[in-house]
Amino acid sequence: MTTTYAALLRGINVGGNKKVPMAELRTVIEELGHGDVQTYLQSGNAVFSTDRGDEDSLGAELAEAIEKHFGFRVGVLVRDHAYLRAVREACPFPAAELEAKQLHVTYFSGPVDAERFASVDPAVFLPEEFRLGDRALYLYAPDGLGRSKLAEALSKPRLLKGVTATTRNWNTVVKLEELTGA
Repeated sequence: MTTTYAALLRGINVGGNKKVPMAELRTVIEELGHGDVQTYLQSGNAVFSTDRGDEDSLGAELAEAIEKHFGFRVGVLVRDHAYLRAVREACPFPAAELEAKQLHVTYFSGPVDAERFASVDPAVFLPEEFRLGDRALYLYAPDGLGRSKLAEALSKPRLLKGVTATTRNWNTVVKLEELTGA
């Protein structure tokens, strides 16, 4: 059975570092034998279909192929449509009432629990807020991610030890769910 997945690359094309042209990324994915390859934006979002593998093995395969082709390693999370839809539907914030720049989802390579973020005092960052979901963190940042003190606190390496994390704004969350469902 063929499944459509989204690949989320971490930390590419930011500040001139780890440049990954989307046309080359599509070629890399196609050379792995995957079909229906398309990319979304320049920030490391790709959609593809395949009849083999699972999220973890596909992510590892793609990370290895990227390292071989581009010469550097990046974290790659691969998620299927059902997961992306579940994340969208489980949003604890009123997404329809917010601007896309105010709402973000950080996807994690594995489960995270509240204990991991216990050192972050939510009251200090109000009106910014976060909630945890299934291998995801929802962030409400009224002034956007770039100005978010809470986002900065949540991204400390000690809090993310042992997991790959990559963040997308709400427009991208919605678009990837739509693209994988087509």
